[in-house]
Amino acid sequence: MLKFEKKLEQFIFFSRWLQMPVYLGLIVASVLYAVKFMKELWHLITDFSTLTENTIMLSILGLIDISMVINLLVVVFIGGYWTFVSKIEFDSHVDKPDWLTKINASTLKIKLIISLVSISGVHLLKTFIDIHNIPLQDAILQIAIHIVFLLSAVLLAYTDKIMHSHEVIEKH
Repeated sequence: MLKFEKKLEQFIFFSRWLQMPVYLGLIVASVLYAVKFMKELWHLITDFSTLTENTIMLSILGLIDISMVINLLVVVFIGGYWTFVSKIEFDSHVDKPDWLTKINASTLKIKLIISLVSISGVHLLKTFIDIHNIPLQDAILQIAIHIVFLLSAVLLAYTDKIMHSHEVIEKH
């Protein structure tokens, strides 16, 4: 029975590699989003002289939005791989992100929710800039969604703080 249990545990541990196609897919998605960014930037450059100030601002916010989504994807596929699949060996690499040495499931969740709040904030700013062309119901819904993201971030950070303080107490 002990041999069966050991094989089962090895199989369960090996199953973490099932996440690999997901992370590879997110890398492909970030490449596609980078292409979208370049197309949007090209339209902004080529149409610049005919655009209104509001349209330019909305275009720039769209570019910021795309970059923030790509940042979110990077956090998910690098942080997720590092945390749940296997450590990435690049300790001596000069471009190693500082946040990667401090990453764990808890900090990954915090980074994700902060990214979501930031992306939601950019969308809300785009709505406020173009408020005259946005139905009131849509604007109210976006505000409500943003508030939910904010509250989620605060509650998640508070929960993390409580859990961390209990870990410190247990160590002493």
